[in-house]
Amino acid sequence: MGKIGKRVKAARAAFAGKENLTVEEAVDLIKSHANAKFDESIEIAMNLGVDPRHADQMVRGTVTLPNGTGKTVRVAVFARGPKAEEAQAAGADIVGAEDLMETVQAGTIEFDRCIATPDMMPIVGRLGKVLGPRNLMPNPKIGTVTMDVKEAVEAAKGGQVQFKAEKAGVVHAGVGKASFDADKLAANIRAFVDAVSKAKPAGAKGSYMQKVSLSSTMGPGVSVSVDSATGN
Repeated sequence: MGKIGKRVKAARAAFAGKENLTVEEAVDLIKSHANAKFDESIEIAMNLGVDPRHADQMVRGTVTLPNGTGKTVRVAVFARGPKAEEAQAAGADIVGAEDLMETVQAGTIEFDRCIATPDMMPIVGRLGKVLGPRNLMPNPKIGTVTMDVKEAVEAAKGGQVQFKAEKAGVVHAGVGKASFDADKLAANIRAFVDAVSKAKPAGAKGSYMQKVSLSSTMGPGVSVSVDSATGN
């Protein structure tokens, strides 16, 4: 087992015995111990009372965080003609059609978000085995298959976060950076929790939001009061 550094030991000691904090308390605690040599991301994990293996219990959606994510998002767009030009003008990093498909098939994926116009889906559909496991497959339900390419690109660049429940019913995402002001992080966290709350599926039974946790990239996690996270 590797040696545990002083920074990690100090963080674990500070977090020990603390749980069900308010959002503000959790943010202050995490920020005060996010002292890696880079600007750590602040991450949220939510345990939901759903079984995503059942179609009527799948949780997925998007939310535009009021204060952005602090991350540079690389956007690829499958489009032709005027829509390709629209995508480029909106700030897309990569735009293409068959050429982009071949690049992705060859294993080069230099983007974090993938958008496509509806007419491109026969091409994009061939990439399901490549893009699907990376959660990059365009989907009309979350606005990434659309004719409004400009809006989709600007949303992706402007702090929009996608979320999807994993097999164990856990949703996680980055909600900002440790360098953000505490009030901006709190606003982002509550906006994300609100979006997940509104995405509650019809098949969910019993308690929907079971646990909310926050952490920094290199730090331990701390549980947050569900009432505080939902603003109740």
